[in-house]
Amino acid sequence: MNYTKKKLKNGMRIITVPMKENPTTTVLVLVETGSKYENKENNGISHFLEHMCFKGTSRRPSSIDITRELDTIGAQYNAFTGQEYTGYYAKSDYKNLNIILDVVSDMYLNPIFPEKEIEKEKGVIIEEINMYQDLPRQIASAEFHKLLYGNHPAGWEIAGTKENIQKIKRTDFIDYRSKHYVASATTVIVSGKINEKEVFKKVTNAFKNIGKWKKDEKEKVVESQKIPQVVLHYKDTDQTHLILGTRSFNTYNKYNPIIMVMDAVLSGGMSSRLFQKMRDEMGICYYVGADNSEYTDHGFFAVFAGVDSKRVKEAITTILAEMNNIKNELVKPEELNKAKQHLIGHLNLGLESSDSLAMYIGGQEVLRKDLKKPEDIIKEIKAVTANEIKFVAERIFKNEGLNLAIVGKFEDDKEFKDILHF
Repeated sequence: MNYTKKKLKNGMRIITVPMKENPTTTVLVLVETGSKYENKENNGISHFLEHMCFKGTSRRPSSIDITRELDTIGAQYNAFTGQEYTGYYAKSDYKNLNIILDVVSDMYLNPIFPEKEIEKEKGVIIEEINMYQDLPRQIASAEFHKLLYGNHPAGWEIAGTKENIQKIKRTDFIDYRSKHYVASATTVIVSGKINEKEVFKKVTNAFKNIGKWKKDEKEKVVESQKIPQVVLHYKDTDQTHLILGTRSFNTYNKYNPIIMVMDAVLSGGMSSRLFQKMRDEMGICYYVGADNSEYTDHGFFAVFAGVDSKRVKEAITTILAEMNNIKNELVKPEELNKAKQHLIGHLNLGLESSDSLAMYIGGQEVLRKDLKKPEDIIKEIKAVTANEIKFVAERIFKNEGLNLAIVGKFEDDKEFKDILHF
């Protein structure tokens, strides 16, 4: 994989990723803002703003003017909001690059926030929040974040609260956007079948009117925990959903490739330790997995599962035991090699399309990371040793960083606190 990156005088970054054999082109615009850049009063505005960029621009006054143009060329398009960045993209036949670039840049630069559309979209977002509140796995994730970060933006839900959504006004969008949607915080990635020189000229011209002023920053996360923590969310469910995890490292930490391989040992596929133990041997769950979440100033490693409500304590002690095994015993060579090959295979499969490649590169750049090609990542994976996995596990699998969120028919957390330790 090859790419070219240029930083304009105004601070905006443009990255091109050519794919000669791919018949599609993707335009992805990423901005360094999300729920961690909000305050208690406007929590949810990053996500709401993302919705409103589809509701009309100065050149395309209504949502149908935007969607009809993209639908007419058979484009795939969407947007997303996270804690630390927001993205807008469109993917189409490479011959339609001019159209998707024009539409995406127009949405990003020129939203008009019609007041009637704002009021209608409030209903849409509130129903989105209602949907999440009906999903036990989503609730468990939200409760886990709150448990770790409390009354800090990192602990809040990206969609915000219903109360906040109802209060947001047109002037709030204009004010928030002016503080964050600026050149220095914007990265434009164009990948697929492209002429790089032409793309740089077209993108520079399309974004020539982007704001050049200084951007507002976010509140930094301060990690502070001395004892294991438990949170229960009572919900009348047939299955109990849990997340059990520990604090890890930020996205720039040198240990992250090691954690990636450790994660694959624990949950990389149906032959992994957690799947084999909890599903195939114990028959205690349908789904189980693990993931290391990395952010600019914090991180956490978590195991998630939906288990038989009568066997929740058994599930928790089993997960802790598997973590302990990683911490106390060296992973055998055959299993270590399997985990590495699993990761390498997934990495290659995940970069077959122009949109996935754009997100792969853009996701690194928007967080101000060193841009690593797939071959760089593969080299790091191959270099991980069993001793390094044990070393890192000893550093993060500690009682003082241990957290448990449970969604199900439980109200007394004492029985879980008694078993929550390594």
